[in-house]
Parts: sequence; C-alpha cells; structure tokens
Amino acid sequence: MTMEHPADRGGPTPGRFDRLAEKASHLTSSPVFFGFCLLLVAGVVTVHFADVSLTWKIFAGECMTAVTLLLLALLKNSELRSERALQRKLDAIAAALLEAHEGEPGKAHEDLRAAIRLEEET
Repeated sequence: MTMEHPADRGGPTPGRFDRLAEKASHLTSSPVFFGFCLLLVAGVVTVHFADVSLTWKIFAGECMTAVTLLLLALLKNSELRSERALQRKLDAIAAALLEAHEGEPGKAHEDLRAAIRLEEET
C-alpha cells in the first residue's frame, strides 16, 4: 500500500484504482445515483417508522453508514486529484512567466500547454 499523493502514483498513466475512482466519481455525480440515495433514505425512514425488528433498523443504519463512508473516500480522492492538477498548472504558469520575463522560451511553455487540460486526464 502506498501513501503517496494520488497524482504522484503510477506515473503519467492512471492506475487501476485511479480509473475505478474516476468512474465511481462520475457515477456518484449522476442523477441515477441521486435517485438511489433518495430511495435509500426513504427506505431507512420507512424502516424506522415501521414496526420492524431492531435487526432491520440496525441493518438500514449500517447501509447508510457504508454509503456515507464510500462517498467520503471518493470525495477526498477527487479533491486530492483536483488539488494536484491545479498546483501543476500554477507551477507551469509560473515557470512560463519566468521564461517570458527572461526572454528564453523553452520547456516551461510546453509544460504549460500540457497542463491546460490536466484535470480532464487525472
């Protein structure tokens, strides 16, 4: 298990976890998932107001807890990828401005072009 920043893992191509996290992020931001969450909440409310055993009430609460925990992990992963992409863009802009100030265009301009759509790749 690695404790590196998500943007630093796996080199220029995203790994299996990164691809899975990206797909899960797209799924959780869809109207279908929102509908699923509404149904889950309605189910939990129904279970708590219905005269069912404590076991079913605990199960409903645990389902909500599991979904919440997964969404929190996805949110943090997405936040870290976004933060890293933004920082790489700012670094590229700063380097390009420095090169422009010194009058020597070079690698920083290429890095800046590569960083423009960075958040779509990570």
